[in-house]
Amino acid sequence: MRKQKVYIFIQARMGSKRLPGKVLKKIQGKTLIEILIHRLKKSKNSNDIIVLTSNSKSDDVLVNFLKLKSIKYFRGNEDDVLDRYYNALQIYSCDYIVRITGDCPLLDPNLLDKVIDLTLKSESDYCSNIFNDSFPDGQDIEVFKNKVLLNAWEKAKLKSEREHVTPYIIKNTDLKDGKMFKANAVESDYDYSKVRMTVDTKTDFNTIEILINKFGIDSSWDTYTQFIIDNPEIFSNQQIIRNSGYLESLKND
Repeated sequence: MRKQKVYIFIQARMGSKRLPGKVLKKIQGKTLIEILIHRLKKSKNSNDIIVLTSNSKSDDVLVNFLKLKSIKYFRGNEDDVLDRYYNALQIYSCDYIVRITGDCPLLDPNLLDKVIDLTLKSESDYCSNIFNDSFPDGQDIEVFKNKVLLNAWEKAKLKSEREHVTPYIIKNTDLKDGKMFKANAVESDYDYSKVRMTVDTKTDFNTIEILINKFGIDSSWDTYTQFIIDNPEIFSNQQIIRNSGYLESLKND
């Protein structure tokens, strides 16, 4: 049987409303996008990493940085991110796509491999660790077949489905009583969903900075998580609502 080709697509842009330019902000001399890619390169189950950014002029600075660092990239539709993924797939052809967002710099490569491994072994159309949000915000991993992305690109109509790539896919999985896609889920033994290590705001960035200054950029997700749990007084971002961007998109549908 031919070995399946698994590509990581990182969606990233400079135009964040709450923290513009966040992916190029630095901690200990490294940008957040570099830290994320450094961690993702440790994955044993993926074959390549491509940053998917937009055609907006505001992302020229990001593209120039990626060129300087010899990081593969693709530019596409700024608002229709599903279309960006579809067109990237035409160039970077693969069997499975891993969807990662650029605001998750401490994403754990071992957790990533766990999700990919389950996807491949179960021959799932879609697999993730976000069905029940048991992992910290900032450890979100989704893996899906190329044909699933093509199906969503053809049929997804709502703005939220186009902007956030996978809502159409998720609602049509058998784990959500849909009939189109076979799905699987990786869940944590404990509920860490209230722990936040994603970057949307300045206080989020401060949290990542504290964690990296304490443990470096190579520690496991549970090491960072336990420190946040044990030291709530030094983390002011833990009350921010999870997935607020997607919730806002739903209002606009």
